[in-house]
Amino acid sequence: MLMAVLLVLAGCNLVREGDAPSPPPALEVSFQSPENMAQFRAGDEVTLLLLAEDSAGPGVARVELRVDDQPHQEGTPEVSDAVPVFTVAMRWKATSPGLHSLMATAYRADGTASTPATIVLEVVP
Repeated sequence: MLMAVLLVLAGCNLVREGDAPSPPPALEVSFQSPENMAQFRAGDEVTLLLLAEDSAGPGVARVELRVDDQPHQEGTPEVSDAVPVFTVAMRWKATSPGLHSLMATAYRADGTASTPATIVLEVVP
């Protein structure tokens, strides 16, 4: 009998549906241009357009760009410390031939980071 009661209690969910904590609003970043696997010639100056959104949270405070896993550039909003939607243009000089990984991450003022967005660009001689 005791075993049957324990099995019933183990199957009970004591958390009501509305009691579960909700996940924090999504913070997102994406490359608007160029497209993944775009090709550029060595020496080209590439303009990267990034879009970061945190419309339901406290806002985007900065966007960081890494190239081949090395810090490259950072952008911050000019109108305030954090904004719900932030578009930033960054530049990268395509110097060495081959494939290059570009990764962007958006951050809130408290340091919360988005899931990184990554594209690969090819530089040809």
